[in-house]
Amino acid sequence: MSTTASMRPASVAFYLGSVLVLTIGAFCCFGLRLSAQTSGFQTNQRQSTTDLKSDDLLPSRIPVRIVESYSENGDRTLDKRSVEIRGADGGFEPYQDIEKETLKADASTVRTATRTFARDVNGRKSLVQVTEEEKHILSGGDSNVVRVTYNPDVNGRIQPVQREIVSTKKVGDDLEETDTTVMLTNINGGLAPAFKTHETRKRATNDTVETEETTWLPDVNGEWQVSEIRNDVTTQDAQGRKIEESISQPDADGKLSQISRTVSQESESTSEEKYKRLEAYSIDVPGTTRDGRLHLVQRKISHERSISISERATEEKVEQINPGDPNAGLRVSVVADGAMVSGPSGEQCTLTIRVRDPNGSFGIVSVDTTKSDRIPTIQIQQTPSEQPK
Repeated sequence: MSTTASMRPASVAFYLGSVLVLTIGAFCCFGLRLSAQTSGFQTNQRQSTTDLKSDDLLPSRIPVRIVESYSENGDRTLDKRSVEIRGADGGFEPYQDIEKETLKADASTVRTATRTFARDVNGRKSLVQVTEEEKHILSGGDSNVVRVTYNPDVNGRIQPVQREIVSTKKVGDDLEETDTTVMLTNINGGLAPAFKTHETRKRATNDTVETEETTWLPDVNGEWQVSEIRNDVTTQDAQGRKIEESISQPDADGKLSQISRTVSQESESTSEEKYKRLEAYSIDVPGTTRDGRLHLVQRKISHERSISISERATEEKVEQINPGDPNAGLRVSVVADGAMVSGPSGEQCTLTIRVRDPNGSFGIVSVDTTKSDRIPTIQIQQTPSEQPK
């Protein structure tokens, strides 16, 4: 069972599998947080259902249904995500449940507990992971976060397997620093530092934000060594937003050298049309050996537009290197088409992903449908109790 994404240092790999992680969530609304007021507290709710199926290239992929819900009551919120898979009888069966509960204990403390449940061979619901987080907001905008992940042992007792400590400090009006230490289980069964990061986030002139994150790993002697440096520069102007990211890692001689670079540009027209273009460069080119230079290995172009008042459409094309002919340049390898239709009862989103097969033809590998229920606003008026006769 995987824990947080920060368990390992960031690395860059451009391959088809990562491209297929195209989520419909970025395009669909997953419902609106509508409120119901009842004498002193407010309850917000939303619910959505996503059906994932495929044909053509992956006819054997098991259909999946994802049901998500959100509720809020005062200082407590609850997010639920249930995954169901098609069973032998053709119906959907529970597979995984994730519950995330957040409590605002006071003005400066937020506690979050995430519980993941799976089904055993008998279909019984069992706890497989718990993550507890406590965040403290300090004076001046500083914050401290402690996040601990537990997994059950062979006897079913939960044991800590990861501890993450995050400390953020505002050094000045335009500078913020964040230190993170991640501890994992060692051979003795305890928790020991596995890697740490230091991030600086600086706001410069012309709405530019510069971020640098350095990651260290311990060597065989337990000494910290730089493993990776990531630099991001985000620029916002009247035309849109531009993000440049570069990653450097030590080479065989221990000298830092750039291994990847990505450049993305986003813009939005007055007609609410959105455009995004991303180009990725890497020293790793499929089908070739490294020559020490950066090469364009991927391009992704997205376009989102309104068809009518209640309908929006999005198109996305991914161009990649063909490993069989790496010198031929980029070619379209993935095409995604999405549509969102809203109505009085909610929203429905559909995302169809097509991939080029070895023969050069495009086949559907995924058709994802999300239905988001619009929960009506309910107002309850409390009437005074009747006077005794």
